[in-house]
Order: sequence, then structure tokens, then C-alpha cells
Amino acid sequence: MIDVKGKWALITGAARGIGYGAAKFMAERGCNLILHGRTAEHCAKVLEEVKALGVEAYAVGAEFSDLAQVEKMLADIDALGRQVDIVLNNAGVQVAYRTDYLTTPASDYEKSFLINTIAPMMIVYHFLPEMQKRGFGRIVNTTSGIRLEPEQAGYSASKAALDKVTFDLASKYDGTDVIISLTDPGWCRTDLGGQHAPNAPESSLPGVVVGAFVDDKISGRNFAAGYFHGMTLEQAVEYAEKNIPKYTGSIGN
Repeated sequence: MIDVKGKWALITGAARGIGYGAAKFMAERGCNLILHGRTAEHCAKVLEEVKALGVEAYAVGAEFSDLAQVEKMLADIDALGRQVDIVLNNAGVQVAYRTDYLTTPASDYEKSFLINTIAPMMIVYHFLPEMQKRGFGRIVNTTSGIRLEPEQAGYSASKAALDKVTFDLASKYDGTDVIISLTDPGWCRTDLGGQHAPNAPESSLPGVVVGAFVDDKISGRNFAAGYFHGMTLEQAVEYAEKNIPKYTGSIGN
């Protein structure tokens, strides 16, 4: 298991929900943080809290449906002069639940793909070259277990696309110390998941961050948070390395 003390992590969607919990978890282990929200001001609370834990931290803002804002955010991060070692792509949107799913508008797909697929991958592509040069990096993209629900077509399709490009990219880094993974937090009571979701946001930990701590040079795995519920971080990393196989492209995997 790697020690993240003194390393730098970019956490998107850090102002609330899964990203907020991940930020606190990483800060408690000494990881310095760059916290993303739709605006930097949205991260004021979590920024104050993680700094109180003794780490360095900055807040940046970008609305992911506007790719120009994503590009500016990346430039702002570069200007900080901090080496990003870990990317936890938590930010996402569920634009609508369409009971009459045959009237799903094209805009559901457009917005979903911008926020859930394209923006996260712009971030990944931006930081991967330097990670590769240094010989170290961890990238964890957040997916969803939603299946067989055309009522959420835009959301589920954008997450399926994110799965595909993440696994394809991961295949190029397998066997190196730049490890690319997915995580599925499960259905949690967040602004995205809604108040009727069965799981508290805290149940996603340590599963949503385990990909930042694995140390076995295997890319292309999906660390579904439910596998790790109730485990310590050390137990979760051991379980992940021993029991979660990488995606091979075969049916059922």
C-alpha cells in the first residue's frame, strides 16, 4: 500500500457528497489536495476542514458542461506549480429521470457526456504525460452500476462510455506504476443519488479511494465500493490486490 503523505491529489466534485468524503479521507492521511467545485467558492467549507488537518490545499472551479472552463481550470492548476500525483474524478451529473423514456431529449445525452465523460477524460489526458515521465500516478474515474434503466439513458450511457475509455486507456499502462482504475460508489444519498438511496455517502469509503493506494502495477479494475464496506483501508487494499481482477474485454468481466 502506498503512503500518500506529502503527495498531491486532485479531487473533482469535492464540495459535497462522495468527493467531499474522499477529500477528508485523503487529508486525514496527509495527502495535499486540489479541490474542484463548480466554483472555487463552493469548496470553502471542505477547504477549511482539510487545511485544519494539516495539509496544503487549494480550491479551483469549473462547470464541466463548459469545456473552456475545464481548460482554464487545468491551466490554473498548472500555475500552482504543484505536481499532481493522484486524480479522483468524482464530479458527475444525473440530468433527469425520464418516466416517458421514449421522449428522452438529445440534450440529456449532450450534457451527460460533457460532464460525465469528456471533462473527466480531458483531466486524465492532461495529467497522464507527467505521471508517465515521473513513473508514478494514480487515476480513479467514478462509474455507475445503473443497468437496464432507459429512464436514465443519458447518465448511464455517459458512464458506460467513461468505462470504455478508462479500460482502453488502462491497458496501455498496465504493468507500470501509473495505475488507472474505476470505482462505483453505489447508490448513495447524495444530491446526485437522491434522498431515497439506500446507502449513506460514508459507505463509499474506503472503496472510492482504494485505487489511489494499490501498489501492484495492475490497471483496469473496477473497485466497487460495496466490496469494501466495513473494511479498514489496509484491509481494503489487500482485498483489492488479491481479489479484484482487471478487465479483459471478455463477456461477463
